[in-house]
Amino acid sequence: MANVKEKDVAKGSGKEKALEETLKKLEKQFGKGSIMKLGERPEQKISVVSSGSIGLDIALGVGGYPKGRITEIYGPESSGKTTLALHAIAEVQKQGGTAAFIDAEHALDPVYAEKLGVNIDELLLSQPDTGEEALEIAEALVRSSAVEIVVIDSVAALVPKAEIEGDMGDSHMAVQARLMGKALRKLSGAISKNGVIAIFLNQLREKVGITYGNPETTPGGRALKFYSTVRLEVRRSTPLKQGKDSVVIGNKTTVKVVKNKVAPPFKKIEFDILYGEGVSIEGEFIDIGSELEIIQKSGAWYSYKEERLGQGRDNAKQFLKENEHIRIAVQKEIKDHYSQKEQTPDSKGEIVVTKENDDTNIIEETESAALEVI
Repeated sequence: MANVKEKDVAKGSGKEKALEETLKKLEKQFGKGSIMKLGERPEQKISVVSSGSIGLDIALGVGGYPKGRITEIYGPESSGKTTLALHAIAEVQKQGGTAAFIDAEHALDPVYAEKLGVNIDELLLSQPDTGEEALEIAEALVRSSAVEIVVIDSVAALVPKAEIEGDMGDSHMAVQARLMGKALRKLSGAISKNGVIAIFLNQLREKVGITYGNPETTPGGRALKFYSTVRLEVRRSTPLKQGKDSVVIGNKTTVKVVKNKVAPPFKKIEFDILYGEGVSIEGEFIDIGSELEIIQKSGAWYSYKEERLGQGRDNAKQFLKENEHIRIAVQKEIKDHYSQKEQTPDSKGEIVVTKENDDTNIIEETESAALEVI
């Protein structure tokens, strides 16, 4: 019996020695940190940057877009995809980071971007002619380790060189899908290693001959669906009107978290996107604050502690816009409510995961409904 135990110990120590030698060889060949025990990693928490919308931060479950990951934002035309991307860029720039916008659609409005808080003087902009050029520029920026966020607008506009050089009548089967597949294979590792937020905007197409189920799909093949950590579906719901003439000033916008690898998915949030302003932060404070009873609602009147905000949601929004000290106080209470549950900001003002999500105040869809969206 003693001999058996001695043999097992000798065998175990032999395995450990062999493993140690192998790890040393691998580190020598591929560099320090190429392989390690998971518990030895210096940082296991997921760093994020705010999306610019407090409601979307809550729906994402980790407080914003995760660093070192790929995010896809898709939806119909004029639904608010670029607006969300520009808000993310503004948040990165607020923290002193560098942002790049690859405008494959050649449609970026710098005036609108500036109104959303983007420092256009510091924003890196590229308007490439081909899909290959766009993705090579993206790869170079990611590998430079000097850029914190790269936005590609949009996947549908990444036209392969073969398609541009060919005639209008030529057929190019799955060229774009192959292009995206190759690019993402090269990009995913570099994005993770350098901690870059990569946001791909995408359009919608419809499958032909679909009788049952959702006929909508996103162009560019399936690679982006697999490589994305977060996928957001953005849709306009109802127009926002103002005054006696019912002038349309914006849209109610719904965002569904269709896929999420860092928190529970299938959550939905609704907020206002105003023309020329972007996401209405004050509107979010009113809605979320009322839901959490931070802001009291009695009939049509909104109040915060002893202060009356106004009669009706629009007047309450305007009051918060004009009274910064109350807006900041409401924002702090909302953030404190959720930080106690699941999130804590780090020294750089970013939020890292500390506890599994339990967002009971966000509308959750059933799993079957979520699968229909996918």
